[in-house]
Amino acid sequence: MGDTERFFRLNVLIVDDEANIRKTLSYCLEADGNRVIAVSNPADAVKEARRRSFDLAFVDLKLGEENGMDLIPILLMDSPWIKIVVITAHASIESAVEAIQRGATDYIAKPFTPDQVKLITRRIGRIRELETEIAVLKENMQRLGPEDRLQSLSAGMQRVIETAKKAAASEAIVLLCGESGTGKSVFARAIHHWSPRAAKPMGVVACPAVPPDLLESELFGHAKGAFTGAIRDNPGRIAACEGGTLFLDEIGDMAPAVQAKLLRFIQDKEYERLGESQVRKADVRIIAATNADLKKRVAEGRFREDLFYRLNVICLTIPPLRDRPDDIVPLARDFLRHLCQANHKAILGFTSGAEKFLLSQAWPGNVRELRNTIERVVILGGGEWIDLSDFPEKTVSSSGTPALGDKVPLATIEELHIKRVIANTASLQEAADVLGIDQATLWRRRRIYGI
Repeated sequence: MGDTERFFRLNVLIVDDEANIRKTLSYCLEADGNRVIAVSNPADAVKEARRRSFDLAFVDLKLGEENGMDLIPILLMDSPWIKIVVITAHASIESAVEAIQRGATDYIAKPFTPDQVKLITRRIGRIRELETEIAVLKENMQRLGPEDRLQSLSAGMQRVIETAKKAAASEAIVLLCGESGTGKSVFARAIHHWSPRAAKPMGVVACPAVPPDLLESELFGHAKGAFTGAIRDNPGRIAACEGGTLFLDEIGDMAPAVQAKLLRFIQDKEYERLGESQVRKADVRIIAATNADLKKRVAEGRFREDLFYRLNVICLTIPPLRDRPDDIVPLARDFLRHLCQANHKAILGFTSGAEKFLLSQAWPGNVRELRNTIERVVILGGGEWIDLSDFPEKTVSSSGTPALGDKVPLATIEELHIKRVIANTASLQEAADVLGIDQATLWRRRRIYGI
């Protein structure tokens, strides 16, 4: 294994108005296995930082007529995790102190050596690796919450759970259907856990979250040099899940070209990485989920019919929360206990008025919306009991759908509008165009609201 293989690879942004510095620094960082974007001014730096995620930024203090020091808080505002290293040919104790006070991680003077750059980059790489591991552990701890316990008082939901347990013991593809927030990802994890593959890896790919031109590489991998920026081999998610399960969330948004390659893999367990002609094999079970009507998309020519029939071996339709009213209060109580522990609160429960309010709502966002609602009142509530007055949505009509002018937070209206636009457009790009925002902004909004 080469020297660079032992280090955490970073996404690095270089901001310097000197072309030679950008070129030299990029070469040094890429030689160590990092992915680099280099720009010459703050405006381009902010644009790139909002298009993709960076772990590290090298920022020059003198950027023409602009001061690189002013860029530090802007980058941190959009990416709180980013580590910023200030570089300057005019080093001074005062500027170093100011840079650290503004949020920089380190400070080096020009001219610097490749060894200095490697030392700083590898140290920050270790920090980002630890932060990533901690984030994964926190996510896994959150998954131990009540939403991951597949229990229900609803007869329809109980039938779905029993069918899922039977399907888990087989090798069949499972297609999970249902509205957003009903718990399709929870079912996918449960099926993997109940299956003979439980000891092997489970990978998750959210198809809408990966740009169409990168989804093929994400799934099947690529060879070094397969496209601009492919500076090393990438095995892909399928190879990483060998012997286990790959969960393809919102598969209805998968690009047609990737659908064809996925169909071949499902049929023959064979695939090729981008930029290679070598045929590879993998033993991976596929679980897919969608909130779209795939039959309709097939009829419209937006989804392959042969892939649909391959996926539709065992189809589980998860009922929306409004069709399982007996589960609303028990779920809310479970969420309350879990979130009180997580937030160090001592709330005893819900008043009868609060429970009646919960039962009166339509919950268009389903279980996810219920959990988010309980989390808000736990964080903001100060009493021993949660009452009707603790819900800012208490003025919402019994349909659960707010109207313009209702006494609800602006975010509630924005979330509802985004959901409706996405539901009534053919693609996320069309939805972004209708909303007047770019796809990256729409992606961030969907993460915020759990859409």
